[in-house]
Amino acid sequence: MSHDTLPLLLLETIKVEDGKVHNLSYHQQRCDKSRQKLFGSKDTLKLSSLITAPKEGLYRCRIVYGEELNSIEYIPYTPREIHSLKVVSSDIEYAHKYAHRESLDALRIAHPNVDEVIIQQEGYLTDTTLSNIAFYDGKLWVTPKKPLLQGTMRAKLIEEGLLKTADISKDDLHKYTHVALINAMIGFKILNHFNIHY
Repeated sequence: MSHDTLPLLLLETIKVEDGKVHNLSYHQQRCDKSRQKLFGSKDTLKLSSLITAPKEGLYRCRIVYGEELNSIEYIPYTPREIHSLKVVSSDIEYAHKYAHRESLDALRIAHPNVDEVIIQQEGYLTDTTLSNIAFYDGKLWVTPKKPLLQGTMRAKLIEEGLLKTADISKDDLHKYTHVALINAMIGFKILNHFNIHY
């Protein structure tokens, strides 16, 4: 992704269900940190005052912003079905939730034989192109210590003590019995039927 050709825009994807806005404080924290770090912003884009939640239905509230608010829209949400995953090495950088996701989308499109890819960096697993990820070892749910993106739902689950962090390589995958995808929209989604390809 070249920041020379595209304006630097960030994204918050917030779950809105029957008028309720989910995990807003975590989205606000990330928005504040990103604007401060990337733009030196001292003010706050107050997300709660920007969102006018539809009263019925499940929506992806998509807030695009930089130094200022760029756009806000409500998109009816239907989750993608994911049953097959593949571990793929990539040096992609996504430390902030950039609005331009072309490099992530291209990585997934490059592997059409699976539903989603798990991105490996420096020998360790990070995230999928659409979510953080966690693995169950029979006692604990463990999430990669160094994700591509510090997700809001991941942060909440770690804070609540429901997730531990660890370095996980693909050679460790045999130790785990279940995998879960984590993001603002799907929450903590355990995949009951899945295959991971190396």
